[in-house]
Amino acid sequence: MFAVARTELKKNFQDKGLWFWTFILPIVFIVAFVSIFSGDENTSYKEVVTQIIPGYTIMFAFYIMISMVIGFVKDRDRGMVARIASTPLPIQGYFIGKWIPFMLIVLIQIAVLFSFGVVVYDLPLGDPISLVMLSLSLAFIVTGWGMALAVLVKTENMGIAMTQIIALGGAMLGGLWLPVELMPDFMQTVSKFLPQYWAIEGYKEIILENGTTGDVWFNIIILLVSGIGGGLIAYAAYPRFLRLSKS
Repeated sequence: MFAVARTELKKNFQDKGLWFWTFILPIVFIVAFVSIFSGDENTSYKEVVTQIIPGYTIMFAFYIMISMVIGFVKDRDRGMVARIASTPLPIQGYFIGKWIPFMLIVLIQIAVLFSFGVVVYDLPLGDPISLVMLSLSLAFIVTGWGMALAVLVKTENMGIAMTQIIALGGAMLGGLWLPVELMPDFMQTVSKFLPQYWAIEGYKEIILENGTTGDVWFNIIILLVSGIGGGLIAYAAYPRFLRLSKS
């Protein structure tokens, strides 16, 4: 398991495309949109940075699913999955070994983007324990869904397309681009079925309202349960994934 994790982590840190999607592009978006909306007289500067920085952090966290899809599909098509299946390593060990590096990368991404917000835009962070727990829950769901998508799709392109739908569609409907209260009523109803909504509302509660873990416990549970659901789907779909692997 740990050998799989070390190999995956080393491979991902050498992937320049991953660095672009994870750090460079989110920072570019944050700078651009804070510059655009900070001049709005109807919205306070604190509200602007609290909406944009966590919003784009959440949106780009979902893009780790692209790297997960590529990693799993390559393992499948190169016969790595079939070879691993012939060893004593259990299915759980393979999944956990693949999952740990991506979980770590998302946590680093969240820490870097929030640190950028603190240094450049004086973003208040609120209660650190609540912030860490919510961030762990966010990383858990995006990687859980990433594993599910990775074992379900047949090709890398299909996985990339689905990631775009999940990331961009969730950002639009989940209130990452625009506060939910400014959206039409039917969209506000739809947003509550999306994990992006619970993540952004949790961050806003902690940062704007000085909320504690007791105030965002439901948000955390929603994200964790959704992430567990993704993991269970991945586990259930593994036999089909294994059959597609080249022996």
